[in-house]
Amino acid sequence: MDTEPVLLAGPGGSGHGQQPAPRTQARLALRLAGGGLLIAAGAIHLDLYLTGYRSIPIIGWLFLFQVIVAFVLGAGVLASAARLAAVAGAVFSLATLGGYLLSLWVGLFGFKEVRTTAGIAAGVVEVAAFAALSGLAAIPAGRRQASGRLLARLWSGAVGGCIAAVSVVALAVLGASVATAGGPALTAPGALKAVRIGAVTVLADASGRTLYWFAPDTVTRSACYGSCAAYWPPVKGPATPGPGVTGKLSVLTRTGGTLQAAYDGHPLYTYVGDSAPGQAHGNGLNLNGGLWHEVTTSG
Repeated sequence: MDTEPVLLAGPGGSGHGQQPAPRTQARLALRLAGGGLLIAAGAIHLDLYLTGYRSIPIIGWLFLFQVIVAFVLGAGVLASAARLAAVAGAVFSLATLGGYLLSLWVGLFGFKEVRTTAGIAAGVVEVAAFAALSGLAAIPAGRRQASGRLLARLWSGAVGGCIAAVSVVALAVLGASVATAGGPALTAPGALKAVRIGAVTVLADASGRTLYWFAPDTVTRSACYGSCAAYWPPVKGPATPGPGVTGKLSVLTRTGGTLQAAYDGHPLYTYVGDSAPGQAHGNGLNLNGGLWHEVTTSG
């Protein structure tokens, strides 16, 4: 484990009026920032896990793993001055950001991420954590002899420049990725149809994806906007009935003027956790302020 000096002798070398070394102050500041940012990233992912991701196959478990590792590494950095903890935290932060970008670009395990405020915030926090923890790992813990100070300064400058460059590139890639990623949008289903899932016949869109209704909604108003609509995309109206669809189809006007399809008075949604037809992972979930139910063909 690295050790670091805490005090410097005052004027005259008497040891009176001792002050923390500048290097020690920098290491302490980066240690607190890096550990705190790791825990903050873990907290954002914990909130996302509890409010929707936990029901998504594989992705939910990956989010839970990320939360646990972020908290453990954050606590480790705060409790220890070990360079290994800082390096592990920096690598983990960059890897987590990479996973988020990959899910935006092509998707992971059948799940494709959409642009959300929480996702952007987590990405920025992860870049900041990488920068702080990489800087902490790069600062020598011990004192150097005068003959080695110049070389140490040159090395620190080169490493600091590399850290800054990687951080700037990561932020630029994050910004470009979220700018081109899809945000919450209406799902255009075409003709609705009735499909069998287990012992229940449910309403599905033209591709066979299960449709849901949200308990807080009313006949004339959707209560699902923002991050809710990102994970439960509203179905664009008007919809047309297909085979087995006997309920009443209607439309309601969402905030902003777009039309949403409704079935027997229930505004309709799909769920991003359903990666293929015949799935109903959203049924019975209590998320985004209320219960979600699959729409049965009886209404």
